[in-house]
Amino acid sequence: MKAVTVRDREAGLAGMTFGELPYPHAAENDVVVQVHAAGFTRGELEWPATWTDRAGRDRTPSVPGHELSGVVVGLGFGTTGLGVGQRVFGMADWARDGSLAEYVAVEARNLAPLPADLDHTIGAALPISGLTAWQGLFDHGRLTTGQTVLIHGVTGAVGSMAAQLAREAGARVIGTGRSSSRDAAASLGVEAFVDLENEELEDIGPVDLVFDVIGGEVLDRSAALVSPGGTLVSVAAPPKVLPTNGRAIFFVVEPDRARLADLAQRVREGRIAPTVGRVLPLSDATAAFQPTSPARGRTIIRVAE
Repeated sequence: MKAVTVRDREAGLAGMTFGELPYPHAAENDVVVQVHAAGFTRGELEWPATWTDRAGRDRTPSVPGHELSGVVVGLGFGTTGLGVGQRVFGMADWARDGSLAEYVAVEARNLAPLPADLDHTIGAALPISGLTAWQGLFDHGRLTTGQTVLIHGVTGAVGSMAAQLAREAGARVIGTGRSSSRDAAASLGVEAFVDLENEELEDIGPVDLVFDVIGGEVLDRSAALVSPGGTLVSVAAPPKVLPTNGRAIFFVVEPDRARLADLAQRVREGRIAPTVGRVLPLSDATAAFQPTSPARGRTIIRVAE
């Protein structure tokens, strides 16, 4: 099969190639999916799990990409809940070969059925951004109706999904980003926007929840914005500066079949929409990892028609 692989941690992007790999083996409780569309995160080459398995053993050449949408073409021993020919979407395991390939073996529990009226491009754009937003806002942030949430990077893939879900829950949304993102933030229903390059973050005042996807100085300064009993949640790094009378949480998104199905239904009903940017063929995936000027929307790799 055709796949994108990385072979040398020191080489980074220079060691990424597009070529042939053996067809994947379906372990117990796995399915093999023919990938139609895939998503990736540019920072994957910095993740230890990209290079080693859970026992710390080298697993290169490895396939990056951890979001996928496609069709089940094979079942591992004991696999239940999904069948051959079924349209599915979800997340590939962090420490196994990912989705930038024509076929991928995935634990069945990491996938959910993809409704027939949703395109595979949407299916590949939804899992990580949707689950991260939901888990950050509600599972960890405990956001409720009437509260105020500050979302850093509000027009990014995760931030835009968080803004839509928070508004739907009846929360007031404040967003941050570059000045060029102000109009996009307004289109998401963000009530107030702070230009991190030219405006003072501290002028926002107390909020019930800070949802951070940026890290660094922005994360450190955000602790002072959390109201008593509030929460600072980050997916970028563990907070070093803690709220005086609140909670601070760092988390990594986890697969959740039931929540994926719920998010897909919300997309079908027009209540939320993942932000899709460029759609490129698998052969161009190596170029897609190259740093580019900031653009709104996830880059999705179209693997099969």
